[in-house]
Amino acid sequence: MVRSARWVAAVPMAALAVATVYPLVFTTNVAMKTRREYVLDRFAPADALRWDNFTSAWTNVGTSRYFLNSVIVVACSVALLLLLGSMAGFALGRLKFRGSSTLFLGCLAALFVPFQVIMVPLARVMSDAGLVDTYPGLILAYVAQFLPFTIFLMAGHYATVPSEIVDAARIDGNSLYGVYWRIMLPIGAPALVSVGVLNALFCWNDVLISLLMMPSAENRTLMVGVTSLRGQYSDDIPVFAAGVLIAALPVLVVYLFLQRRIAEGVTAGATKG
Repeated sequence: MVRSARWVAAVPMAALAVATVYPLVFTTNVAMKTRREYVLDRFAPADALRWDNFTSAWTNVGTSRYFLNSVIVVACSVALLLLLGSMAGFALGRLKFRGSSTLFLGCLAALFVPFQVIMVPLARVMSDAGLVDTYPGLILAYVAQFLPFTIFLMAGHYATVPSEIVDAARIDGNSLYGVYWRIMLPIGAPALVSVGVLNALFCWNDVLISLLMMPSAENRTLMVGVTSLRGQYSDDIPVFAAGVLIAALPVLVVYLFLQRRIAEGVTAGATKG
């Protein structure tokens, strides 16, 4: 009975794993082919391991520039999100002041607002401020979009910290800033890592916000640049497949080595005690 129950769970999980891995294997196989091989039979294995398409996608198409743009934007966005999110999470999760519950509910409500609802006002405000097609503009847009999520998780994590630790730090003469910097920030380091990884993935995989805030070709992020390859290289699918793999490689590495951190970030603050 137990063995049959395991098979009932194993079969759909195996099917899901195959459905997840097959597109990656297929894209890798296509990226190794010449244009002629792909036209003759797109499903047949590549004749040899060729890296010409990757070189072409990296140098000739401008993927290297897009990659650098993404690294700059994602690194700055995640740093700001962690700083502001941890400070606001500490204030809303540990401190009780007039309006704190309302502010927390406001952050929670912001999680349910689709970006499509605010994209037109955001674009107009950014345009009036001269921030369209600039790194600061896209960074601020990412911070505004993902800050409520960061605050929600960090507030939940800080709420699980025993109040005796905070009280002891205040008795020792620490100000609120001292409690945050010397006590809460080190305690919240695991949650910060988890939330940082999640935010990095969100920013790296984004297309809509980046397309709205970075209209010029040279300032595109990697995901937008790879998306544009589909039209530019519609007759050279292997080069397009190589560009897709280059864009997906950092995400795959993060998932492979930090999957436990990602799971911890999703459940941060879900339980207490």
